[in-house]
Amino acid sequence: MADSQADRPPDRMAFLTTARQPRERRDPRERLGDRREVYRPGALLPIIGSQAARCMDCGLPFCHRACPLGNLVPDWNTLVSHGDWGSAAARLLATNNFPEFTGRLCPAPCESACVLAIDGEAVTIKNVELAIADQAWERGFDRPQPPERLTGFRVAVVGSGPAGLAAAQQLTRAGHTTTVYERADRIGGLLRYGIPPFRLEKHRLDRRIDQMREEGTRFRTGVAVGGHDLPADLLRGRHDALVVAVGATACRELDVPGRRMPGVHQAMTYLTLANRVDEGDLPASPLSAEGRRVVIVGGGDTAADCLGTALRQRAAAVTQLDINPRPPAGRAAAQPWPVHPKVYRVTTSHEEAGGEEAEPRVFSATTVGFEAGADGRLAGVRFAEAEPGDRRPRPGTARTLPAELALLALGFSGAGFSGRRRSHGLAAQLGLAVDGHGNLARGGDFAAAASGAPGGPADGVFVAGDAGRGQSLIVWAIAEGRAAAAAVDRYLRGATELPAPIAPFDGPLTA
Repeated sequence: MADSQADRPPDRMAFLTTARQPRERRDPRERLGDRREVYRPGALLPIIGSQAARCMDCGLPFCHRACPLGNLVPDWNTLVSHGDWGSAAARLLATNNFPEFTGRLCPAPCESACVLAIDGEAVTIKNVELAIADQAWERGFDRPQPPERLTGFRVAVVGSGPAGLAAAQQLTRAGHTTTVYERADRIGGLLRYGIPPFRLEKHRLDRRIDQMREEGTRFRTGVAVGGHDLPADLLRGRHDALVVAVGATACRELDVPGRRMPGVHQAMTYLTLANRVDEGDLPASPLSAEGRRVVIVGGGDTAADCLGTALRQRAAAVTQLDINPRPPAGRAAAQPWPVHPKVYRVTTSHEEAGGEEAEPRVFSATTVGFEAGADGRLAGVRFAEAEPGDRRPRPGTARTLPAELALLALGFSGAGFSGRRRSHGLAAQLGLAVDGHGNLARGGDFAAAASGAPGGPADGVFVAGDAGRGQSLIVWAIAEGRAAAAAVDRYLRGATELPAPIAPFDGPLTA
C-alpha cells in the first residue's frame, strides 16, 4: 500500500531544488560507547522521499552499469518518491538478494556513476536502497519464497559468505535441494566474523538465514570441506552439482624484520576475536587494544574496521599507515565520470578518531620493520616515506612509532589454494585448476576448470565469488552467486529462468 505521499505530484525538478542530504549518524562520542550501528535509527524516513525524487530517471542510467547486480535504481527511486514501498521492494528484491547488507556495506559505485555526479552531488542511492530494504522487512514485503515443487536435484554450496548465500537462495527458490557447508561454527563468512557490528548488526544476518531456512535451504556448520571433516570428492559424489564459494581468505603478508614477534597480528584474527566477544563466545578478546598503542598497516575497509574496533576497546592511541599518497578531494583526470574514483574519504571510524582535523592516517608510509622491547614483544613499528611509483622507502626518512599492537590489514591475495599457504585439499580432491593468483580457475559459465592437460571443465563443479574473482566488493559477490546459480540450474535442467547479472570475467567500470 502506498503512503499519503503518493497523492502528491512528483517534483520533476527536485534535482535542482533539493540538496543532497545523507542519513544522519549518531554522535561519534555516543558511538564509541557501544558497538551498535553508527546511524541514527529512523533518520532515513523523514528525508528519503525527497532524496529519491532527486533522481532524474535518466534515459541512460549509468547507475545500472556501475552496479554488477543491475539494480533498477531509477524505478525504485520513483516509487519511493511516491511512497509506494511495496512496489519499490519488489523492484529491489528482483535484482538483489540481500539489500539490507549492501545498503550498509557497499561503497556505492552506483552513486559515482549517477549523472548528477558529473558536476554535482549524486542521488543518495545507497540510502534509498537501505530504506527500501528495511521497510520491506518491517512491512512484510520480503517474505520467504519456498519453491512450488522440488526438482529432485541436490546441490552443495561450500562457503556461506554473500556469494555462497546468494547462490544457495537462488537454487533453493528454483526447487533444488540445497545445502550450505561452512567450516566456521556460524553461518555468514566475513559478514559474521569480519565485519564489525557497528557496520552490520548480526541480527540482520540471522534474520536472513532464518528466512532461507524457511525456504528450504539447509545449513551445516563446523564442516571443513576438503579436510578431515568431509573430503570434497565425497561431497561431490553425493550431489548433482557443487558450488565452491569459499572466498579469498589468504591474507597478504608483510615480509619485514620482526613480523613474527608477539604483538604483530593479521587484522582478520583481531576482528574475528572482537566479533566473537559480541557473539558471547568470549568474555573479552585476547587481542584487545585496551590501553595499548596500536598501529594499523593498510588503507582499506578492513583497516578502517580495525580502527573503529580499537577505538571502542579504548586503545591508548591508534595510527594507520597507508602506503598510498593521500587521495585528492575530487576526481582525478585519470578517473573521469562514471568511474568510481579514488578520492579522500572519511569513514565513520576516521570520524570517530577525530576526522580530518585529527587525521589518524599517515599517507605515503611504507612499513619497514617491527621493533621489540626488552621482553621480546612488540614495542614499535618502523616506517619510512614511500617513494612515488615504486613505493620503496625513501632514504633518511625512517622513524618509529611506539606500539604494543600492530595489525596487518593488507587485503587478500586469493583463496589460498596454491603455494605454502594452501589451506585445505579441496582443489586437489576435486581436480581443480588454480590460476596464478591462487584463485580457482573457471570458464565463461562459472564452471571450475579441471587441472592438468588438456584441461577443461570439472563436471558439475562451479566457482562463485572471491574464490574465483579475487578480493572484491559485496555487490560483486552477490552478483556472482546469482549468476553461478543460473549456470548450475542450466547445467542440471538444460535451461534456466534464473537471472545472470554478470559473466565471470566482467569487471567494474574503468576509464
